[in-house]
Amino acid sequence: MHVLYPEVKPYRRQQLKVSDQHELYVDQAGNPHGVPILFIHGGPGAGCNASSRRFYNPAVYRIITFDQRGCGRSTPHGSLTENRTQDLVEDIETIRTTLEVDKFVLFGGSWGSTLALLYAQAHPDHVSALILRGIFLCRQMDLDWLYRFGANQIFPDHWEEFVRLIPEAERGDMLGAYNRRLIGEDELARMAAARAWAAWEGSCSKLRPSAEALAKFTKPHNALALSRIETHYFVNGGFLADNQILNNMARIADIPGRIIHGRYDMVCPLSNALDLHRRWPAAELRIVRDAGHSASEPGTVDALIRATEEIGKRLRDPE
Repeated sequence: MHVLYPEVKPYRRQQLKVSDQHELYVDQAGNPHGVPILFIHGGPGAGCNASSRRFYNPAVYRIITFDQRGCGRSTPHGSLTENRTQDLVEDIETIRTTLEVDKFVLFGGSWGSTLALLYAQAHPDHVSALILRGIFLCRQMDLDWLYRFGANQIFPDHWEEFVRLIPEAERGDMLGAYNRRLIGEDELARMAAARAWAAWEGSCSKLRPSAEALAKFTKPHNALALSRIETHYFVNGGFLADNQILNNMARIADIPGRIIHGRYDMVCPLSNALDLHRRWPAAELRIVRDAGHSASEPGTVDALIRATEEIGKRLRDPE
């Protein structure tokens, strides 16, 4: 069973200006001359951390991590202005050109898998491989599962806490109800909504409950960005046409990939991964039998590190 590599400190950190308003936090670690791999975090709005650099052999990879617009150490924090999916795709391209990378390996989970697929479809010539976990296709059915009907049948106790903040008359549209509170002027209402939103997602994320993981989700700084940016994206359907990703898989049909998904993922059901694999037979699918959604579960960690080892060897020593 593979475990995370030891922590590695970045050899370079920078703030990268990508628009008149937004600056992204970007760091690099590992081997400056290694295989470039870009970690794309989830949410949208979650941010990266020290663990984001621990899925790859630092002797093999040039590890690049960044915080997407409005979250983590990027500024301005929690901003929704100039913050759309298309902006994030082009931010990745700006990172690539600024760091003088020819081709990336893209490593993304949950919303990170969404964004990785969208970038690859827009810029296929600059992607050498994809390693994706907890697939999220951002279809209306996927949003409905988590915020209307589906996950609430598995976690009815946590759902009760999630809906408690919302008057009964508004509960038919939980995304809209939370979005109104999170962009409102009432600071106390904003913070209460942010914590409840983050607690719902955190409570569903692991096969085995984790108080530590829940505490990270609900930390005020993290919860506010996560909740504001997620509801902003999700009330707008991710700024995507429904089924957009699957309908454009022909563009990346020949790019090698690994799809890793927990069988008991209650945030992004396994059907997301199966639907993607049907349109992308060049990728290998690994269903982790004892995992939920989180990247930190042991079986998922093992599968992800095996994938980075295989891809790294293939790219460094092509036959």
